[in-house]
Amino acid sequence: MKRTIENLYIWKESRVVVNEVYTLMKNCKDFGLKDQLQRASISIMNNIAEGAESGSDAKYINFLNISRGSCSEVHSMLYLCEDFKICSQEERLKIQNKVKQLSVGIVNLINYISTNKKSLK
Repeated sequence: MKRTIENLYIWKESRVVVNEVYTLMKNCKDFGLKDQLQRASISIMNNIAEGAESGSDAKYINFLNISRGSCSEVHSMLYLCEDFKICSQEERLKIQNKVKQLSVGIVNLINYISTNKKSLK
C-alpha cells in the first residue's frame, strides 16, 4: 500500500480538527492563544503528512509522535478557551473528543508500523 496522506483516516480527521479550531478562534482577540492553538492543530496534520513522505518507518514514527504531542497541546489549550469564554464546555468537549480519537489512531498506526517491520511503500 502506497503511503499517501489522502489514504489516511487520521490525516483526514486532523484536517477536520484544523477547520474546527479555526472556526472556534475566528473572533478571538487573544492573538497569542489563537496563534498557538491554530499552529498546534496544523502541526497534527502536517506531521502526519511529513511522516508519510519521510522515507523510513523510524522517521515516520518520529513524526507521528510529534503529531501526538501536538494533540496533547490542542487538548490542553482548549481548556483555556473555555476558561476565557472563547468556547462553551460543549464546544471544548466536541473538539477534545476528536483530538483524543486522533491520538488513539496515531498510536494504532505507530503500533502497526512497529509490528510489521516492513515498509508500507
